This record gives sequence, C-alpha cells and structure tokens, in this order.
Amino acid sequence: MMYQNAVAISHELVSRHVRPGDTVVDATAGNGNDTLFLVNLVGELGKVYAFDIQQCALEQTALRLERAGVLERARLIHDGHENMKQHVTPGVRAVMFNFGYLPGGDHSLYTRPQTSIAAVEAAMELISDDGIVMLAIYSGGDTGFAERDALLSYLRQVDNHSYSVLLHDFINYPNCPPLAVSITRCPK
Repeated sequence: MMYQNAVAISHELVSRHVRPGDTVVDATAGNGNDTLFLVNLVGELGKVYAFDIQQCALEQTALRLERAGVLERARLIHDGHENMKQHVTPGVRAVMFNFGYLPGGDHSLYTRPQTSIAAVEAAMELISDDGIVMLAIYSGGDTGFAERDALLSYLRQVDNHSYSVLLHDFINYPNCPPLAVSITRCPK
C-alpha cells in the first residue's frame, strides 16, 4: 500500500484498531470527513464523539452525516478538544486529530499548542489498552510551525514505557507536508 499523505496513514492505522460497536473520538470535527470515516468504522452499534469550537464546523459535520444517513451514530460537541474528558469516558478505541485551521474557514481560528497538547494528553488517558491516538499535524502558514514544534517536543518526552509514539514524515515531499503521528499504549 502506498501512503500519499498524513490522512491516508491516519485512516489506515485507525481502521486496524477500530471495530464495529466501538466508541471513538474525532477531536477536530472540521468539515466532518474524519467523523464520517469513524462513523462508518464503528457501525450501527458504535458511537463517535466529535469536537469543534466552531459552530459552523459542527453544522457542516452534521450535514455530511445526515446526508449519509448516519447522524444518530455521532454526538457533536461544541467544546474544545482539551475538554474531551468531561464528555467521554475512558476505554475509547481511537482518537483522531487534524491540527491547524478549518479548511475553507476563518484562518484566524486555529488550534494552539497549549490546548492541543492538553487534548493529546487527555486522548492518551482515554484510549483503551489496544487503542490508538492519531495526529495529523499541518505546519506552514503563520502558526503551524510553532504548533508542530511544540507537539513534537512534547511527544518526544512521553514515557516510552507507557506509550509508543511513531512519527511518519514524508521527507522527500516539498512544502512542509503534514506529519502523521500514531500513539499506542505499551503492553503491560
């Protein structure tokens, strides 16, 4: 299989972990692409919690899910992803992130290092022993490099006895391609 971008890597790895009936989180609902992907993975008995601070993103996500006939499988939450532990109980199979700004949205609204790191920490606490946290880190623009560098600095310091953190970087692609990072628990 050829991976052409961070989203393809994220979808492939998450699909290896998630089974029908699971509970999962889309930490950055955006336009609903990952939410729809996750809803299809968990099936009729599963549940997707999708977070976004922008109401317009949640409306776009709801519309996408409604058109696909699967809106009832998702709970759309108008809150920052750093607060996910207030809405979701531990034992989720996967948490997906796309950092940066809403495609087609206001570029002055974007994820920030402090809340993004807090959200990743929360996600790591929420995943089941066989779960996964996937990050798509977009750099470039006015703010992406600072967030990318802060996230990677934080991730390098995660206890390697508790979690495995794998960075996927397209080193031969031009223009700062997005990075994919997978986080899984180490066997006890």
